[in-house]
Amino acid sequence: MALSAGHAFAQCAPGAIGTSRHLQIDTTGGPKLGHLQYPGPELLKPGEVVLTFDDGPHRQLTPVILDILAQHCAKATFFMVGQRAMGYSDLVREVARQGHTVATHTWSHPNLKQKSPDGAVAEIELGISAIQKALGGPAAPFFRFPYLSDPQHAIAHLKRRNTAMLSIDVDSYDFRTRSPTVVIRNVMGQLKSKGRGIILFHDIQPSTAGALGALLSDLKAGGYRVVHLVPQHGQVTIADYDQRVGVPSRSIAAAGIPVRQRSAVAPAWEQRVLPVVPPPPRIAVAIPEAQNAPRPAPERPVRERPAGEDWRRDAFRGW
Repeated sequence: MALSAGHAFAQCAPGAIGTSRHLQIDTTGGPKLGHLQYPGPELLKPGEVVLTFDDGPHRQLTPVILDILAQHCAKATFFMVGQRAMGYSDLVREVARQGHTVATHTWSHPNLKQKSPDGAVAEIELGISAIQKALGGPAAPFFRFPYLSDPQHAIAHLKRRNTAMLSIDVDSYDFRTRSPTVVIRNVMGQLKSKGRGIILFHDIQPSTAGALGALLSDLKAGGYRVVHLVPQHGQVTIADYDQRVGVPSRSIAAAGIPVRQRSAVAPAWEQRVLPVVPPPPRIAVAIPEAQNAPRPAPERPVRERPAGEDWRRDAFRGW
């Protein structure tokens, strides 16, 4: 489970799982995919899996995951948060350069059921505009709801926008553990009963970075095949939201980009290992909300780390 992030591998490593096929998705009318939430015809054949990663990009972990995928010649879909994409535009472009699908996951990862209809639309559209600005081209018209929380007004908006909504079939539960072994057990156990499916990971979670290489080898040994989802057409942004997200900055620190993900792990280790940096410039956006909306809690300060300290050691302390 090597965790050194370097250049993308030019050829598949021995025993690589590869990508069995590229499945083109017609997003007209906003189809809903993933049987955890949405019943419907089977997207995949028995033994096929789709690899998906939410909540990134992440300065340290996304490159690690990209290198592992490159070793295995496996393609995936990355559902990115707009704020993080604006901070790490170089990583957004690298994900696309390596042939993966770049999709959207709102501007700041809120629960859209707790938003007004206008606020939910703004979160969706600001995320799309931000990710496309960071990417420098059209993203895929694929969207995943944060927390898989899908209010009907947001579903209706995405249908009008011809954007597919992807749920999941298999949850790695990587946000619940630091252990790569537990992540592998979670995925393989669910696949044993379901036989196929869209798998949810988070490329901000060290347990997924630690598990992915061994998991892909286990999937190959189990006869599973990776399917890569690609859209028939690119996403189209709305000019008003393009203007509101500003310009990507490659130097915004992760500490200044909150990610409200389902995790009791990532915020703690990330706080310990990030160096002290000047406060990042604020990206001004206006999201319409009720006047009495609760104020966000102040962010915890980032503690300075000793020179030479390895983030991997802190992330995997105890494993």
